[in-house]
Amino acid sequence: MYNLTISNLLKSGVHLGHSISKFNPKIKPYLLRPNKGLHLIDLYKTNKQISSSCLFLNKLSASGKIVLFVGTKKQAKKIIAYYAKHLHMPYINERWIGGLLTNWATIRQSIDKMNLIQTNQSSGLYNLRYKKERLLLARMYTKLKKNLGSVSHLNVRPDCIVIIDINKEQAAVQEALTLGIPIVGIVDTNSDPENIHFPIPANDDNSKSINMILYYIANAIESGVHLYFMNNQLKHVLCKQPS
Repeated sequence: MYNLTISNLLKSGVHLGHSISKFNPKIKPYLLRPNKGLHLIDLYKTNKQISSSCLFLNKLSASGKIVLFVGTKKQAKKIIAYYAKHLHMPYINERWIGGLLTNWATIRQSIDKMNLIQTNQSSGLYNLRYKKERLLLARMYTKLKKNLGSVSHLNVRPDCIVIIDINKEQAAVQEALTLGIPIVGIVDTNSDPENIHFPIPANDDNSKSINMILYYIANAIESGVHLYFMNNQLKHVLCKQPS
């Protein structure tokens, strides 16, 4: 699927895990024998996990569902933003906001407040307020924009979460598990894949590895979204036909 080959994974360093001192025993089924003190990931199993993850995401997006991308570590920030923006999907690449999923109603209020401030700024209503009030609103908007700007158009809870480094994003993992939201997660050799619905064993510290995994994921989602719009257009045309 989408030119998915072992060679591409190998060139991107997807197989390179952590040193044996940072080993999580639960990841063992996805590993080869250690080499020179370093754990190596079995790329044939990575290939299989990417394929099953992409198949799931393709079907999900083909039914009009929303995928949230999460990756706040330095190596993932720009990559997460690039693919999510391309797909017009929400993403978190600064820091996870506690309760983003489990306390959605409150978070949605904050998003609405941020959007309202922006609307008032654009319309000129913002300038009718006192200077001190404008400063306070500007500070509030800056803070909200930094934390929630990338999910400003998220009107409902996401139907799936794609996570880079499940260890770093434990808060996101726990909230998703609490609500039963499926997780597609990159799991390195120091990670526990047990509760991840679609674990992808791969190096989560190398930007090339992260980019390679997200490339396949993004292509699967994009083709699903395209199919969703095509089906909707077809339904629209059929509904217009005279009986």
